[in-house]
Amino acid sequence: MTKKTIKGLSEIYHKYDVFFIDLWGVVHNGIQLYPGAIEVLENLNRLNKRFVLLSNAPRPSKNVEKFLLNLKMDKIFVKTVFTSGEAALKSLEKNIYGEKFYHLGPKRDNDLFKGFEKNKRSLEESDFILCTGFFEDKEDSLDFYKDLLKKNIQLKMVCTNPDLIVHHGSSKEYCAGTLAAIFEELGGKVVYFGKPYPAIYNFCIKKNETVLVIGDNVRTDIKGANNMKYDSLFITGGVHKDEFLNLSVDKYDKILEQYKIKTDYYQEKLTW
Repeated sequence: MTKKTIKGLSEIYHKYDVFFIDLWGVVHNGIQLYPGAIEVLENLNRLNKRFVLLSNAPRPSKNVEKFLLNLKMDKIFVKTVFTSGEAALKSLEKNIYGEKFYHLGPKRDNDLFKGFEKNKRSLEESDFILCTGFFEDKEDSLDFYKDLLKKNIQLKMVCTNPDLIVHHGSSKEYCAGTLAAIFEELGGKVVYFGKPYPAIYNFCIKKNETVLVIGDNVRTDIKGANNMKYDSLFITGGVHKDEFLNLSVDKYDKILEQYKIKTDYYQEKLTW
């Protein structure tokens, strides 16, 4: 068994000052919390170890906090949430990309621009596209978005969730990152907020802290850790579970090499 495979975080936690822990796929699956991951949070809290629940959710942190409370997460842990939406919001408030925007995404993400709804316009009137995900009635129609976006590649897109997909329970859902990838393929330019891009980490890090990133997405969590030169723990049973199913642990590194990334540790599920 490779030395990188650990049975529990208790084996290595003492090496780190702070833990950046992904939410969807690591702590919950969109429907329920994972008991093993909650035990990890309980132990880190007991040991006075700082952790941030770092999410690529395209909504303000407070919205994700409410969602986690509905899943029965302890209020103490909810206070540690920071989202890509929150990072984007701080920039949108400064009108860095212009004032008028077209919202490409579901109505449930409208809280991201609460307070400056008047700046929401049609595509023809907008300075940029604010992409938070798929419309509720067009969740699977990629051709619809290709047609929509190819006529507007002169606009810059601000993507608030670089994830391509997530698993909601047993089903797979597209995220905003899929639309951003389509836009780039068409020749458009995208500004990303969230993992793996530095801004979201810079909001959360304190000086001289030793960091462990914990996540299940090689393109965002582990790539982000590599970009920032942080150690990482890759959860193989998350969004990439099909790639690691029935695979011997000595083959794990070769899978990650295909993505041009590396990790320090592996676990199937986050446990203490």
